[in-house]
Amino acid sequence: MFPIRDHNPSGRTPWITWALMAINIAVFLGTWLQLPNEDAAFVLFDAWGMVPERIVMGQDWQTVLTSMFLHAGWAHIAGNMLFLWIFGDNMEDAFGHLGFLLFYLASGLAAAAIQIAADPFSPVPMVGASGAIAGVLGGYLLLFPRARVDILVIIIIFFRIFPVPAWVMLGLWFGFQIVGGFSVTGDEGGVAYWAHAGGFVAGMLLTFPLWLRKGGPAFWRVNHGLPPHPGLEYELTKSRIPVVRRRR
Repeated sequence: MFPIRDHNPSGRTPWITWALMAINIAVFLGTWLQLPNEDAAFVLFDAWGMVPERIVMGQDWQTVLTSMFLHAGWAHIAGNMLFLWIFGDNMEDAFGHLGFLLFYLASGLAAAAIQIAADPFSPVPMVGASGAIAGVLGGYLLLFPRARVDILVIIIIFFRIFPVPAWVMLGLWFGFQIVGGFSVTGDEGGVAYWAHAGGFVAGMLLTFPLWLRKGGPAFWRVNHGLPPHPGLEYELTKSRIPVVRRRR
């Protein structure tokens, strides 16, 4: 189950969202030839990924930032950019361009801090924009809990698109991160669940003052938890592929 689009149009051109996507993709394309080679990938992530035990020792502080623009594979970069593309424009619309950039970076830093606190002596490098993007998801949930999000559900070979309220999709996503965080122990590599959960909570907290300025609970009541403008409607178009009928 993963989102493919929302029904929440943006009121301004999301220049920062597009720029962040472009930087992430450019960095990935500049490094992806190293990823299939285990030794080269280790050198890359060891130099620019965030290693919690080094941060605790006061070393390599710059990697807290550089790690946010590294990705470990095609699925990693594609998934992160999909979430940023769907939810980032609306948060940029709410915060403004500069405000959204600061919000994004602050969410990423908070996510890194939570991951360090959860496993301070881990020697495993953390890479990816997931923590910062999790902050975008948390803020989106606070502002637009009932905005419709289309999710693609795949069960073996069957798939279908369902529109669900944002709170359902994002609430489930957050729950999976909490469960995953408690299930991973030791120095295992893989998903940085606590960075995701921490970024999500940080995003909600960072968005809270903006939500209050918009009226807090009154903002929800006036708009019924939906965006303060008409939502988009998508229509399925007929396929241009000709139908071939079975001959009897």
